[in-house]
Amino acid sequence: MAARVLIIEDNKANLELVEYLLKASGYATLAARDGAEGVLTARKERPDLIICDLQMPVMDGYEVVRELKKDPQLRSIQVIAVTALSMPGDRANVLAAGFDGYLSKPIDPETFVRTVESFVPPDLRARRPTGGS
Repeated sequence: MAARVLIIEDNKANLELVEYLLKASGYATLAARDGAEGVLTARKERPDLIICDLQMPVMDGYEVVRELKKDPQLRSIQVIAVTALSMPGDRANVLAAGFDGYLSKPIDPETFVRTVESFVPPDLRARRPTGGS
């Protein structure tokens, strides 16, 4: 079975793009439109991977990762920050805050799933047809 990925994103277009790319690659997705909803969904659903925007209403991505990493049942879940922040030092700050990975917006559809997949345990990676006869 392929991984279940929780996407925490307040921008509807970005959320739909990430959902589309992951579903088209064989992953199941869960969605939350703000950080507080994302933490509740993570606690309830126990996803295999979390993709989280940094700048959101109610609870920003930094608060989300703090909540997730202090919960013994959630701290082992890989959390990837996806953000428009791209100043020097932003990546280091994001990783120091507790995120396991960092992707910048705009999302590149050609490389997004492959990059996200590097955070998915091998046994939970989606199986894609290899082509051939």
